Amino acid sequence: MGTDVDSRHWRATVAAAQVGDRRALDELVAGWLPLVYNIVGRALNGHADVDDVVQETMLRAVDNLGSLRDPDSFRSWLVAIAMRQIRDRARRRTPQRLDESVPRSEAADFAELAVLKLQLAGQRREVAEAVRWLDDEDRQLLSLWWLEVAGELTRRELAAALGISRQHAAVRVQRVKERLEVSRGIVRALDGACPELRELTARRHGRVDSVWRKRLARHIRGCGYCGDNRESVVPAERLLVGIALVPVPVGFTLSLALGGKTAVAATSVGWSAKVLGALTKPAVAVTAGVTLAAGGAYVVVQTPDDPPRRAAVVPTAASTPFTPSATPSVSASPSPSPSPSVTEKKTALYGSVVDAVDKAPDPDTRPAALPRRPASGITSSGGAHATMNHRGDGVTLSGQGYVLVRWQISPRYRAGSLVMPSWTGLKGKLFHVASAGGRRMDDPVSTTDGSATGMGDATTGYAVLPSGTQQMWQNEYFYVDGSVTLTVNERGADYGLNVFPTTWDAVTKDVTTGPDQGAIRYGLVRDTGDDSTPVPQYVTRATPADPATVAQRSRV
Repeated sequence: MGTDVDSRHWRATVAAAQVGDRRALDELVAGWLPLVYNIVGRALNGHADVDDVVQETMLRAVDNLGSLRDPDSFRSWLVAIAMRQIRDRARRRTPQRLDESVPRSEAADFAELAVLKLQLAGQRREVAEAVRWLDDEDRQLLSLWWLEVAGELTRRELAAALGISRQHAAVRVQRVKERLEVSRGIVRALDGACPELRELTARRHGRVDSVWRKRLARHIRGCGYCGDNRESVVPAERLLVGIALVPVPVGFTLSLALGGKTAVAATSVGWSAKVLGALTKPAVAVTAGVTLAAGGAYVVVQTPDDPPRRAAVVPTAASTPFTPSATPSVSASPSPSPSPSVTEKKTALYGSVVDAVDKAPDPDTRPAALPRRPASGITSSGGAHATMNHRGDGVTLSGQGYVLVRWQISPRYRAGSLVMPSWTGLKGKLFHVASAGGRRMDDPVSTTDGSATGMGDATTGYAVLPSGTQQMWQNEYFYVDGSVTLTVNERGADYGLNVFPTTWDAVTKDVTTGPDQGAIRYGLVRDTGDDSTPVPQYVTRATPADPATVAQRSRV
């Protein structure tokens, strides 16, 4: 789930887009397009209609954004629109009779796309491939449940999108889980060498449907070879947590200014006219790998393998313009008198400051002022909201600006020694500027269980940091000037990272939210405004074959 600061950010973005702010609309489209693409893609299993349904969903969202009364409900509102378009497409489609003599199309479906793009292996690959054996209605529900398990949706939003009660949703989710387990058994069996199964599937021609699912399931239940599962089967919900959003394909084009209904709406004086007037102005803004070109066409332009590129500078009225020779400005708060240490700071080498282990500050101590560094924009290979949940997940950040890395520790799935994420391939500079989110991960989080912290509890166990590692907070903020790749190295305790390009204003707001506003503690500013600012402990300019081998030191 998003933190309070994430919610506040999106609430403000939706509100700004509703009054015709084009940059805010750009951010909404770039930030939420991956979610819509994954829901539609998984529900339709990569059918050729996916692009059209995504297009119609986003078009309707843009066209009707002015009618949304509560910006906080934007996500559930958008998901409900997507599900309506999926169901409408199913009603319009003409049923086709099954012809078992016709081979399945060789075009890659969404399961194959997930396996390739996310480099899934083992039982995670098995779950992704099992989805293709579900019926259309089950895949629609699974596309939402998948995101619920990953923390992208709530059960309330899932039920609302389907137009059913939460109790009914619970029943339907349980049924889908049962069919998914049957489908996982089929995937395992087809990977085996059972001679009777090979004979049975000789005339399948690659068909994947409910008829063959029942045939194969019946065989597996009565077959000692296929039913002999020597590997411990991990529950699907634990595996789904570890599967991120499939990236929107490069070249995917989303035109929001050419639809008939939108064009009609734009002829009247109103919200649509205001927004589309802004959309059709000749300008280009790069946001999270999605380019808004003249005419209102959004095109996905970057993947993790693309060379780094800087985001276009789009100054706002609230921002201060910077030139290459400009020095970072610091808030005019009282500062101590100059001392001999000033000379030492000027000569401090970048990367020479070790971010050593420290104690949690007093919860009521407000942080120091955060220096404002130049920020022309960050491009993220994972989009505006990258979710990384298992070993090898990575995101490349390029440009100049602030980045939020939000921690999600999952000791209920697997506690124990935690292998820290690492920053590799650094070109330029990277600083650790602030810690926030209202709490450190070792702060108590329960009023009834004194042993419970963000790292676990006495019942489930704890995630344990390597010796000498700085304790992370819920939100950790970094400043990038160049390019760097952040990689999850999970192989002990389960954890996930959410990565968001962000702004100085958002960081300042987060670190200054304290106990009097419902947080456990105020944040902590680590930025000194110069090169003596700490750098992450696990960072290197090299690109090792295994990022988990990066040494624990702050010298780059």
